[in-house]
Amino acid sequence: MSDNSTQQGLAGHGAFFQDTNLSANEAEAATAWVRSHVDRRTMDLGERMDDIREHMWALEKEGEIIVHRITDDHKPIEVDTLYGWKKRVPTNQLWHHKSCGQCGNIPGYPTSLIWFMNHFGTDYLDETDQTSCTAWNYHGSGIGNVESLAAVFLRNFHQAYVSGKQHGYENGHFFPLVHCGTSFGNYKEIRKYLVESAELREKVKKILGKLGRLVDGKIVIPEEVVHYSEWLHVMRNRIASELQTIDMSNIRVTTHAACHYYKMVAEDAIYDNSILGGNRTAVGTSVAQALGAQVIDYSTWYDCCGFGFRHIISEREFTRSFTMNRKIKVAREEANADVMIGIDTGCITTMDKNQWIGKAHDMNYSIPIIADVQLAALACGADPFKIVQLQWHASPCEDLVEKMGISWDKAKADFQEYLKQVEQGNVEYLYNPELATNQNINMKAGASA
Repeated sequence: MSDNSTQQGLAGHGAFFQDTNLSANEAEAATAWVRSHVDRRTMDLGERMDDIREHMWALEKEGEIIVHRITDDHKPIEVDTLYGWKKRVPTNQLWHHKSCGQCGNIPGYPTSLIWFMNHFGTDYLDETDQTSCTAWNYHGSGIGNVESLAAVFLRNFHQAYVSGKQHGYENGHFFPLVHCGTSFGNYKEIRKYLVESAELREKVKKILGKLGRLVDGKIVIPEEVVHYSEWLHVMRNRIASELQTIDMSNIRVTTHAACHYYKMVAEDAIYDNSILGGNRTAVGTSVAQALGAQVIDYSTWYDCCGFGFRHIISEREFTRSFTMNRKIKVAREEANADVMIGIDTGCITTMDKNQWIGKAHDMNYSIPIIADVQLAALACGADPFKIVQLQWHASPCEDLVEKMGISWDKAKADFQEYLKQVEQGNVEYLYNPELATNQNINMKAGASA
């Protein structure tokens, strides 16, 4: 390696990225988290942990912050988290915090969710006035910092808080629903830092003040950080009883739970005694069970998908090797699964988009990788192309669809005919595009409301 390339650091990241020269034991210890078993059997649930919400109430009482409350109008359903704490999941008046990776790589993910909400008559706002959470940058490059992450978190959740004003509602009408597991985990960590650090709150208040993103001079923090899979979890029985049209009893399903959902701020993940014995997080699995599918276990259930943020950019072959050997191969050989469902953008993208590389090493393992909400939508009669958008997936979905009793060829032909209609300007919308934009609201005025 030349001196110049050495100055660039590992994989071109910069001189500060250098080989750590870890021993084999040290390297194993540094990466053991990808296989860590976070569940009720491995956690000391007798040891008291701080519930960050208790500190939030205190800060609100002291006039430090405003807590965006979940009200009866949000029609919350109460669930248990890892420590048996109660979490309220709102099911109505929701503000969609979309995922950059879903919208860019897996568009059938958010459209399936919105399709369900349309069928249930859910009141929601799917506006464009949000930003990425920027956690991708933070985890992927290390360039970000806590202040920037906190400012983005508060900026987006302030928008959720005031978003109803332009529609004639009071502040707090719409409650944020986070689509992405990375955003979800990042926001939970950042909320904890904000509540615990007066210094951090003061720093970001200056930033938000310049943006007009304070309410009565205060930052707004949500009562709960809620993931879309939690909404799906609490709605699963209604989905199965009111909307399901396809018998799923012959479909073998495995699940992958995202690290950013249940390993990151583990105390906030949902656990249910009727799901996996209450020992593993419930989301994802609960939906497959409610649909009547066969849920099949496999030995690497706890493993990370291999995404890892930084190394998917600079050490991509490690990502591909990990996801093929530790996830795809195992799910195929041990579970003989028809499909693997996930709950997070990065996980599904990694396992869906990298299976082709296995063929270069005579590892001809393939399995459809889709989101829990996509599988549920298929089971309820959603169009495989227009709504679930399986054509965006790299993993083969044809056999799964056919086994569910849906004609792939007919669905494809119907979609091609639909595209001709779109070319002529006959576009169908899941959501009124006029409601998606937020051009008239004055943030300065909204801040003083």
